[in-house]
Amino acid sequence: MPKSKRSKVVSLTKTAKKTKEQKGKIFEEVQANADKWKYIWLFSVGSMRNAPLKDVRKLWKDSGRLIFARSSLMAKALGDSPETEHKTGLHKIAQKIQGQVGLFFTDTEPQEVIEWFDDFKVPEFARAKNVSTKTVVLPIGPILQHHSDIPEPFPHSMDPQLRKLGLVTTLDRGVPSLTSPHVVCKDGDVLTAEQAQLLKLIGEKLVTFKVVLQARWEAATGELTQLVSDSEMANAAIDEVVEDAEAGEKDAEDIAE
Repeated sequence: MPKSKRSKVVSLTKTAKKTKEQKGKIFEEVQANADKWKYIWLFSVGSMRNAPLKDVRKLWKDSGRLIFARSSLMAKALGDSPETEHKTGLHKIAQKIQGQVGLFFTDTEPQEVIEWFDDFKVPEFARAKNVSTKTVVLPIGPILQHHSDIPEPFPHSMDPQLRKLGLVTTLDRGVPSLTSPHVVCKDGDVLTAEQAQLLKLIGEKLVTFKVVLQARWEAATGELTQLVSDSEMANAAIDEVVEDAEAGEKDAEDIAE
């Protein structure tokens, strides 16, 4: 008689071992890159998303290295005190690591790095609990999805889902339509899950992925240059933790291959 699935014992030994190995690999990678490059930048991410972060990695793959891992692990690898620091002055940047931040290693001169990241901004769909940056109103008539240059109406099969998201629709020649305007969100609203889903369906992107450079360590001097204040860093860390709690830990644990 086959054993019941309920009584099956699953060993977690391999999973635990793999996690330990991954941490060790990241620890060594942080230190190896600290030895290799002239500059280490500490950065935070506004509206964290995996896809644009991977784009940043690809664009800098020949002239830099980006590591985005647990804050405590990166800080430990660099050394958060003069006694434990891996290289002179690294404890200064390690002590600034808090919240959802990453490290960027490069030999590229600071001004070029600053200008590049100032220009790199990617519109993204908002998530629940993000704050709306504009008022979005659906007009009377067919409900359109703006995922291409030419907006297209929704198929009739989407009508039940649109209704679940709060729209009062009618089918006009098989096309989900509105007989009165519908306010999806207002500027300054804290978005609900339903609002965020509806905005995504209609193709309205309200947030922007951007990398915010916070501080820079220089190997030649061991000195730290801070680009934003401690209070700005703390506020950014709080905002990122709130969004990450909503989105799950996948983005925060995404490590460059």
